[in-house]
Amino acid sequence: MEIESLFIDSCLPSNCVDAVTNLMAFHPTYLDIYRTTQNFILRGDGPLPFDYRHYIAIMAAGRHQCDYLINMQKQEFLMQGGNQMWLKGLSHIPPKLHDLYEINKILAHRPWLLNKSHIEKLTKGQDSWSLAEVVHALVLLAHFHSLASFVFGSGINDEPRYHLSCETTRVEEPVLTLSPPPHSSKAQTTTVKLDERKGFKDENPVAMSPTEPEVGVDTLMERMKTLSERSEEVSAEEHKKRFEHVESQSAELSVPLGQRTPPIKPDISHFVEDPKFAYVDFAHRGVQIPTFRVQDYSWDDHGYSLVNRLYSEVGNLLDEKFKTTASLTYNTMGGRQDVDTTTFRRAVWNYIQCIYGIRHDDYDYGEVNQLVERSLKAFIKTACCYPERLTRRDYDRVMREFLHSEKIHVNLMILEARMQAELMYALRAMMRYMT
Repeated sequence: MEIESLFIDSCLPSNCVDAVTNLMAFHPTYLDIYRTTQNFILRGDGPLPFDYRHYIAIMAAGRHQCDYLINMQKQEFLMQGGNQMWLKGLSHIPPKLHDLYEINKILAHRPWLLNKSHIEKLTKGQDSWSLAEVVHALVLLAHFHSLASFVFGSGINDEPRYHLSCETTRVEEPVLTLSPPPHSSKAQTTTVKLDERKGFKDENPVAMSPTEPEVGVDTLMERMKTLSERSEEVSAEEHKKRFEHVESQSAELSVPLGQRTPPIKPDISHFVEDPKFAYVDFAHRGVQIPTFRVQDYSWDDHGYSLVNRLYSEVGNLLDEKFKTTASLTYNTMGGRQDVDTTTFRRAVWNYIQCIYGIRHDDYDYGEVNQLVERSLKAFIKTACCYPERLTRRDYDRVMREFLHSEKIHVNLMILEARMQAELMYALRAMMRYMT
């Protein structure tokens, strides 16, 4: 009955479960901590007023033109008694809230540019923010920037009407009418019984699409096994070189024709300022901005405690969410059983943070090129940096031998590794301002 409870708790005012919950339900353990965390930062105790929280979510989603999240948060904003005039655009909001926009813009696209002067600007003057309010705002911004990556990466924004209706025949046995995930091999709507341990029982491999050949799952499993058994000694200098190689390769990934940033829709353009400000490859940042080394500032040793000190309990929730995502496994891959996916999951997570210039000193980035092929790298980079360019077709064409739930799992890693990367930059700037 655990999964039924998650769905009932996630129902919207329209009495249907939103599409994000629908897809995350492939992973009930993750959905539980995700829902708990999001409910707390939006509806729980905290320094920011409720209308501010939902408007900050709108501002964050606007940076990636995610009208799915914008529309959802507009409804929530009005339900919390928000001023309808604010929905006319950024020119109608209080100066204090507008002062946050510069950080919103930088954090969404080039978080390495964030420094203590941005924090200082917020905390000084007539409309000043408290440090607790700043941390609450940073968590909201990072959450909704990253959630936009999930929404686009999973094909939701392309098809906002597909949803899971909240219907139960009896409390003891939930039956949910499920529209299939984007480009499922099942064209018709199916009725699916829920399994408490695994979520959905009914699942098929993703349909193949004509594109360049991918490394098959069997080959990937062989590489993972080889890497897990390898005991190569790598020097610190070699670690650094391999990181820089992967970083430069990421910068060279070209954007296919037709995958340019779409024009901003008129109904959301009033929530966006400086729309041309976008991601630039960290490798092209210039020498004045060094690589972010996790041994110097990490979530575990620094960020976690700073969040908890200024915004009680949120550090614990975020920490559990990050760890749940990074360790999530069913020991399967593409229908194969008893597969240790540790090396693959670690390669994906570290590649995501490499895109943002974050280096884990003890990690051999040579594994990334062994396990994360070019098409998946391109998908990850687009989902992190330009999610508004993704369509359902992109979701369909990547990781074609993976099950739908496994593709959603990769999208969850994109969401969480990106969020952690943003928070590490933001909280480091906070720490430097406070000291």
